[in-house]
Amino acid sequence: MSGLRRRNPIEDAGRSTREDIDISAGGLANHQQGRSSRSERRHAAPEGSRVINRVSEPGGPTVSVLGIRHHGPGSARAVAAALAELQPDAVLIEGPADAGPYLALAAAEAMQPPVALLAYAADNPAHSVFWPFAVFSPEWQALTWALEHGVDVRFCDLPASMVLAPSRTAPSSTASSSTASSGAGGDDTGTGDVLIDEDGADSASVRTDPLAMLALAAGYDDPERWWDDVIESRVAEPGQDSLFSAIGEAMAELRSITPLPSWAEQQREARREAYMRTQLRAVLAAGAERVVIVCGAWHVPALTGKLPSAAADARVLKGTPKRKIALTWVPWTHSRLSVASGYGAGVTSPGWYHHLFSHPDLTVTRWLTKVARVLREEDLPVSSAHVIEAVRLAEALATLRGRQLPGLDEVTEATRSVLVDGDELALGLVTSRLVVGEALGAVPEGTPTVPLEADLRAQARRLRLKFEALERTLDLDLRKDGDL
Repeated sequence: MSGLRRRNPIEDAGRSTREDIDISAGGLANHQQGRSSRSERRHAAPEGSRVINRVSEPGGPTVSVLGIRHHGPGSARAVAAALAELQPDAVLIEGPADAGPYLALAAAEAMQPPVALLAYAADNPAHSVFWPFAVFSPEWQALTWALEHGVDVRFCDLPASMVLAPSRTAPSSTASSSTASSGAGGDDTGTGDVLIDEDGADSASVRTDPLAMLALAAGYDDPERWWDDVIESRVAEPGQDSLFSAIGEAMAELRSITPLPSWAEQQREARREAYMRTQLRAVLAAGAERVVIVCGAWHVPALTGKLPSAAADARVLKGTPKRKIALTWVPWTHSRLSVASGYGAGVTSPGWYHHLFSHPDLTVTRWLTKVARVLREEDLPVSSAHVIEAVRLAEALATLRGRQLPGLDEVTEATRSVLVDGDELALGLVTSRLVVGEALGAVPEGTPTVPLEADLRAQARRLRLKFEALERTLDLDLRKDGDL
């Protein structure tokens, strides 16, 4: 660790701005836009730009950019509320632009998240990349809202044909079969401060999950708890304008102080953001009047204010290699959401996040009731009194720690102390069944499939086997034809 020191990126940003950006509870919510006096900022949005409701000219179209946290239930709720308020006539979502013909399938009744968009090289199906979606993914909420309301919806990131193309400059950065990444701004929720060395070499986690970095800098180990405390519980009515504006301002600060990555990464990010702007111009040229862009928070400053010219973006994209690919939807699982893939995004507690999104009221009480049910199924003695005391302990711990609501840490400690009496094996059972909460998604019949999956489904139908998320041991009777 020689040469490294722990540094809070927001505190450092505040030293060079006219107004500090306070990301503590209440601070970000009350933040009024203030710009840095520095004349040169590598990534920040131009002076006077707005993150939401950016108007190209008086009386012209309105563009609202919603910076989100991939697979963040707080972001998902905020996006749903913003769409209902803004009523756009076009929605652009961070995702592979060539997936357009397959987006309508998301509205099918048989489409049940978690699911993923799969892109693979036509000449080498093992070379693939996934863009996963859960019900608590902001992108999924935006996509389904647009389809339900008959609004033009498109993915606006680099096409999968470019993502999977061999790199001419950095072969090691090409996509792999399981961990390929088409985007920064993911959801790996590590702990600890941002590490930046004295010469400015950055910790990659700032770019990977900038909202998690804001949470860490504010003293939160769970970004969703930070979001609830600072954003959802404190932003004043009306609506989402100040919320996303504040996030965009914070992202501009982070981008201005985060050292540049490798040249290959800079090129990839520049191409992605140039392509997003190209798609925005195309939507506006088609006559859209109210456009909403849903993208990782990191990209907000690149899509707001005075944008580069179309010619400049065309130069950035010129010469980008392409490859013949195929696209489809595939079922996904909660456990695989922990793997960083298409969005560079992964979450370690998808079951908890699903609960946060599905039960915004009485969240802790409902969660610990689920825990009690799981333990009772294993014949462990858990009464209603246990649940009541566990809720009280979780709330007391949150109060002692200065948090408005208990988070996963508090409910886990309450479970350990009250419901399982310190039994780590029983606690592990709760983690696997609830915190991860394994679930298997489904896609509609008729969805294009790869040959291997088609054969697997045919074999399962023949043997009358159901697709399940968890392993199950079957007792086979070799005297029966169906078991042979």
